[in-house]
Amino acid sequence: MARNDDRRRRLADAGIAVLAAEGMRGLTHRAVDARAGVPVGTASNYFRSRDDLVGALVDRIGERLAPDPALQEAWAERTPDRALFADYTRDIVRRLTDEREVTLALFTLRLEGARSPSIAAALGAWMRAGFAADVAFNRAAGLPGDEFEIALFHYAIEGLILDRLTVSIDPGRPTDDVVDALVAGLLGEPERS
Repeated sequence: MARNDDRRRRLADAGIAVLAAEGMRGLTHRAVDARAGVPVGTASNYFRSRDDLVGALVDRIGERLAPDPALQEAWAERTPDRALFADYTRDIVRRLTDEREVTLALFTLRLEGARSPSIAAALGAWMRAGFAADVAFNRAAGLPGDEFEIALFHYAIEGLILDRLTVSIDPGRPTDDVVDALVAGLLGEPERS
C-alpha cells in the first residue's frame, strides 16, 4: 500500500466531501479520485476496500474535529466552574458547525452504521474512545458532571448540531443562547450570592 501521508489525507478529505455532498451511495473510489483531482485508481491504491476507505474517513474526521491542544492547555489553568464548562461546550459546537462538511459526513456515517455492521464497528470504536476522552478531560479539569451527565451532554449537543446543520426548529435563536440554557439545565442554575 502506498504511504504518502499527505496524499492519504487529501484523499480522505475528498472522501469526506463526497460523503457530505452525495451520501454513501456516492462514496466510491472513483468519486474520491475525481474530487481529489488525482488519476483514476489512486484512491483504491491507498484504500483497497470500501471498508478501508470508510476507516480512513473516520480517522480523518477525528483529526479534523479534534480540539486545539493549546486551547485545552489554557483551559487547564482556569478554575473548573460552569463558565469553563460553557466555554468547553461552545468550542465543541463551534468546531462541529465550522467544519460543516466534516460533521455532515460524520452524521451520514452514523446513519449508515445503523445498516452496516462494518461501519458501525469502525465508527463505534472511534466514538466510544472520544467519549472516554471527554469524560477523562472533564474529570482531569475538575469540571462538574459524571459519566452519565457527559453522555446526556453528548445527546443534547448532537441534537443541537443536527438542528443547526439541517432544517432548524428555531433558526432565529442564537446558538450561544442554546448552549447557555443547556449548561444551566445540565448543571443546575448557579447559586446566587
